[in-house]
Amino acid sequence: MNAIISASELADVLRSERPPVLLDVRWQLSTAAASGQPFDGRAAYASGHIPGAVFVDLDRELASTPGPRGRHPLPDLDVFGAAMRRAGVSAGTPVVAYDGGIGWAAARAWWLLRWTGHPDVRVLDGGLPAWDGPLEAEAEAEAEASAPAEGDFVPKPAEGAVLDADGAAALARSGVLLDARAGERYRGEVEPIDPVGGHIPGALSAPTSDNVDADGRFRPAAELRARFGELGVTRDVPVGVYCGSGVSAAHEVLALEVAGIPAALYVGSWSEWTSDPARPVAVGPDPQ
Repeated sequence: MNAIISASELADVLRSERPPVLLDVRWQLSTAAASGQPFDGRAAYASGHIPGAVFVDLDRELASTPGPRGRHPLPDLDVFGAAMRRAGVSAGTPVVAYDGGIGWAAARAWWLLRWTGHPDVRVLDGGLPAWDGPLEAEAEAEAEASAPAEGDFVPKPAEGAVLDADGAAALARSGVLLDARAGERYRGEVEPIDPVGGHIPGALSAPTSDNVDADGRFRPAAELRARFGELGVTRDVPVGVYCGSGVSAAHEVLALEVAGIPAALYVGSWSEWTSDPARPVAVGPDPQ
C-alpha cells in the first residue's frame, strides 16, 4: 500500500463504502505567526477543514511534555490511543492524515500510527492546499452532529523502529544516519532553536525540503530512491533519521517509505542530543 494519497484519490475513497478516518494535524514549527500571535491549529481547523475530519493536537496528543528527551518526545501511549479512538480510529479502519501543506505534522501522525500497529494509514500528498473539494467549518460540523463513533484502536509499539541517542550515534558509524534539517543548521552556521549548532558526528545532511517539489508534493519514488542512493541509502543498509525534534524527520521516514526503504526514527533528535553537553557535536559540511 502506498503511504501517500492524492487529493483526487482521497475524494474518491471518501465517497466509497469504506471511507477513511480523516485526521487534521495542522501545526507550525514557528512559535508565532506573522501577526505576532502563536499559530493555532485548532482555530485553523475550526475555520475550515475537509468534511468529516477530526482535529489532532500534535503538541498534546502526538508528543509528550518537552524536556531532556527533546521538544517532542514520544507521547504517552494512553493519551495517544485515546486521541485516536476519539477521532474514530479502529484497527480495521483506513486513516488519512493531512496538515497545512508542509507535511511534517501529518507525517508524525502517520509514523506514530504505523509504529503502534495500524496497518492502513496514509498522508494526503500536498496537504490541505492540494484539496480542491469543499471545506466545512466547525459550526457546520456541529450542526450536523457529525462527531465520529468511538474507535477501538489500541497502540502496540513495534520493536526496532525507534532510535535513542546511543542508537543514533551507533548507526552513524554502522549504517546511514540522515539529518533532515536545513543544511545551514546541519553545518552549524545558524541554530534558531536549540542551544548548539551542528550535527551528530557521522550523520549525513539530507534536508526534508529536497523530498518534495515546488507544490509540496513528494517527488516520484524513482527520484527519491536516486536521491537517497547518492547518500549510500539502500534497502540493505540500516537507515535512521533525525531532525530538530522528531517531526520533520518523520516526513523523511515517509519519503523513504515512498522510495521503498524502511528507516528508524530518532524521536528525541537534535533537541535531545544537545540537552547533554557531554555528547559530541560536529560542525561544517564534513559528516565527522
